[in-house]
This record gives sequence, C-alpha cells and structure tokens, in this order.
Amino acid sequence: MNPIALVARREIAVRGRTKGYRYGLLVTAVLVAVLAMLPKLFGGADDHAIGLAGARADRLQAALGAQAAQDADRSIKVTRYADAAAARAAVAAGDVEAAIVDNTSVISKTVLGTGLSVLLDTAHRMVTTEQNLASAGLDPAKVAQAQQVPVMSRVTLNGSGEDATVRMVIALTIVVVLFMLLLQICTWVAMGVVEEKGSRIVEILLTLVRPWQLLAGKVIGLGVLGLSQLVVIAAVGLAAAQISGAVPHLPDGTYGVVAGVVVWFLLGYAFYAAMFAAIASLVSRQEELSGVLSPATMLMTASYLVGFFVGQSPDSTLARVLSIVPPFSSMLMPVRSTVVRVPVWETALAMGLMVAAVAAVLYAGGRVYQRAVLRTGTRVRWSEVLRRHS
Repeated sequence: MNPIALVARREIAVRGRTKGYRYGLLVTAVLVAVLAMLPKLFGGADDHAIGLAGARADRLQAALGAQAAQDADRSIKVTRYADAAAARAAVAAGDVEAAIVDNTSVISKTVLGTGLSVLLDTAHRMVTTEQNLASAGLDPAKVAQAQQVPVMSRVTLNGSGEDATVRMVIALTIVVVLFMLLLQICTWVAMGVVEEKGSRIVEILLTLVRPWQLLAGKVIGLGVLGLSQLVVIAAVGLAAAQISGAVPHLPDGTYGVVAGVVVWFLLGYAFYAAMFAAIASLVSRQEELSGVLSPATMLMTASYLVGFFVGQSPDSTLARVLSIVPPFSSMLMPVRSTVVRVPVWETALAMGLMVAAVAAVLYAGGRVYQRAVLRTGTRVRWSEVLRRHS
C-alpha cells in the first residue's frame, strides 16, 4: 500500500475511533440542528390578548383585526370590558396583556414589547384619524381608498430582500464553521506531531516512511475527518432549516455555495495544517505548543474577524482585496460568494493564488518538519531549520 495512504488510514483509525471525536460529531450535529430551528421556535406566531373598554372600542377592534389579517404569524384576541376598572382588573389578573381605555390610554403590568406597542399605537392612530376626518366633514372611507397606493416592486442585484437576509445568515455561519473546524483539525495535526515526537514514535515510523510521506499522510487523514464534519454540519443545518420552516426557500445557488465552501475548506486546511505541523515539530512537549502556535493562530483568527466585516460590506475595497489574498481568501471568498455575485475572474485569481500559497507552505513546511521532527529535547530554533544546509 502507498505509504501516504497507510499513514492517512492510521490517522483516521486512531482519531476517528476516539469517543471524543464520535461524541463531538454527534453533539455538533445536534447543536447545528437546534440552532437552525431556533428562529422558527422563538419566532413563531405572536399571540396577543388585548382588552378594550370605553369609547371607540368597536373601531379599535376592527383596526386590530385588520392588522392581524395582514400578518399570518400574528393572532389577536380581543376582550371587551364594561369600564376602565374592569379592564384594569383584567390586566392585573393577567387575563390580557394590555387594555386600551377610551382610545386615550393603555394599561399594562410592565413596559410593553416593541411589537405590541407598535400594534396598539397603530390602531389608535387609525381610529383617531377616522374620527378627525369625520369631524372635518370628510368621508374616512374615501380618504382610505385614496391612500391605497400599490407598493413599488423591489429589484436588487443580489436577490430579494428576504434572500439577502438568508444569505447574510449563511455567510456568517460559514465564517464561524470554517474557523472552528480549521482551528480544531489543525490543532489535532500539531498535537499529533508533538505526541509522536515526544514519545519517539516518530523514529519508528520514519524507518518505514519518509518524513514528507508521514506529514502528508497525517494531513490527509485528519483532513478527511475534518471534511466529514463539514459535510455533516452542512447537511444537518440545511435539512433542519428547511424541515422546521425556518428557511422554507433557500436562495438560488445555495448548493453551489456549499460546494465552494468545501473546496475552500480543503485549500485553507492544507495551508494551515502544513504550517501548524511545521511549527509543532520545533517542540517536544505539549506544554510548549500553544506558545509556538500563537502566530499561526492569530493569522487564522484575523481571517475569522475580517470575515464578519466582509459579510456586512462584501463590495468594499478591503473585502475585495483580502478575499483574493491568501490565506485570507480561504475564509473570505466563500463568504463574499454567499452574499454577492463575485466575478469569475476574481474567484479564479483567488483560487490560483491560494493553490500557489498552499504549494509553497507545503514545501517549506515539509522541509522544516523533516529537519526538526527528529530533534528532541530543547526547542529547535527557526534559524537552525531554515538554513540551506542543516
């Protein structure tokens, strides 16, 4: 069997059989499903119980009913009371959330939420306007008819307003998922390098395979596990969002975006995994790992933070430049592609530069790994492994 494939199978078997990985994947799938359904669970129908008393109660009830008819997710139950005292008692007993008395005041236990407050204020303005028009000798029905103006059609270059909101949510989700997966899997790579070096298992392994083959197999094996996590997260998230009705209609091109995310994940993973492995080969103890990995972790974190900016301003100069420059492109380009239509030449350029960067880091990282992985004891200095002859 090919030595690289042999090492990759070993990494998949060792890491994939651990309870931490299996339970972690299960918990992640459950959390993704729950998060995908939260907007529907907490954003369901608004059911309001309103009390009315005194003057204009009939017209207020009609106005409230008209608002409820315009919103399928809103339900309004109106209860009539004989006077202000009865309405106040109903509010105090919790029978209704609020009561309008004589179309002049609103009674409630606590400060009303924004949605309910707007609902009641709108009904009050509608009824009061009708009353003022009638007092002025104008027919409220004719005035209302004259105000029935068709809504302008809205055309946006990047999809409808609803699609834009969904795309923004997907983009921000992509940033978080890519960052968490890249950091997790690349840390596994680094920890594995240090573990093998510290226990001297690497010395046995290198009698069977070459250093670059060992590094390549480790990166590929753990990359397969990371890719499986990404596929599970994407599949569960999209399925849960549609089944729950939180996102009944996915924007056009969503599945293409998901496929692109997979490609960018693989490129970003290859870049950072080689970097993390090379850096980890400089030390022999797990306690020293976090310190030496700080520069690489900060670079990844910077891409993560900039990703939120790109999601908000995808067409800005900074977003366009950084989404092309590696390694930022591995995290930022899929975010831009989700929110806006990125020109094909920009995507091709970003991907070409990222492939070149991956090749360079794999080459440099492989040389560092080869020169440092067998040197145990004290921390190996960069100057020692980067010399032409070492």
